[in-house]
Amino acid sequence: MTNRAAAMRYARALLEVAENEGDPEQVERDLSGFVTLMKKHELLNDSLISPAVPPASKRAVINELVTRAGDLSKITARLLTLLAERDRLRLLGEILDGYRAQLRTLRGVVRARITTASPLPSDRVEAIARQIQDALGTKVTLNTEVDPAMIGGALTQIGSTVFDGSVSRHLERLRQRFLNEA
Repeated sequence: MTNRAAAMRYARALLEVAENEGDPEQVERDLSGFVTLMKKHELLNDSLISPAVPPASKRAVINELVTRAGDLSKITARLLTLLAERDRLRLLGEILDGYRAQLRTLRGVVRARITTASPLPSDRVEAIARQIQDALGTKVTLNTEVDPAMIGGALTQIGSTVFDGSVSRHLERLRQRFLNEA
């Protein structure tokens, strides 16, 4: 089983437990905070994902961190302990990504991304988000990116569907048409 598949299985199981026994949003915040902690402290991260460090030592570190955190949900603490015991803490970032995706699906929220050649004003971003929400009939979280290579236009991705209205893509299509007709 690939790491991604394993991470998705953990994420699904975690969401199921969080729905039945706790607060799914709290679990997301806890996981996010722990992933951030690991990213900020390279030595901690390296120790927790290193195959040279025995799982019992990793579990002891996790138990100490959970104790010091104090406000960590029991569900998150159990997951971290389980991952330490199974030497799977390297999956934590992917588990968080999968958990967030599952949580968005549960809440009926669609993720969208719009890429433009120059930054969009915030009122334009809000208008685009409303248009997408109206078209889909669901909540949307819209992320924006800037890619100057696009020249102009926009590339919009909603879930796994991509709408490419960029000038660079139109120019590429024209180029292909000219080459095919010549």
